[in-house]
Amino acid sequence: MMTNSRQLASTFSLAGLALASCFMLPANAAAADEQYAKAARNYDTYCAQCHGINRNGRGINSRDMSVQPRDHTDAKGMGDIPENEILKVIKEGGLAVNKSVLMPAWGNVMSDTEIREMAAYLRHVCNCGSGK
Repeated sequence: MMTNSRQLASTFSLAGLALASCFMLPANAAAADEQYAKAARNYDTYCAQCHGINRNGRGINSRDMSVQPRDHTDAKGMGDIPENEILKVIKEGGLAVNKSVLMPAWGNVMSDTEIREMAAYLRHVCNCGSGK
């Protein structure tokens, strides 16, 4: 009988830890969401039409574009782009980095702080770190 009590106690302890971890994960996710909330809203406003609501380069406008928008969820592709290039393309547009003319410049729409936040958000979306 003692063994069953110990097994039962162990089972309840593990179940309790699992339940507690479920409550901790949303807090961490919420903190990350809060950190990127403004950039995510800006992305939804300015970028999603081409880059997609799933950030995968398949926005509503992409089907009619001769050059397909970048997939921001692609860790390899995004990870290969230096940070200064991401900042420059957001601020000055695609031509500034020898990319598509279809990528507009957002430097007159977003502040430098918002552009830096967007670059950080893109690194978060691709899960590819801070770049080179």
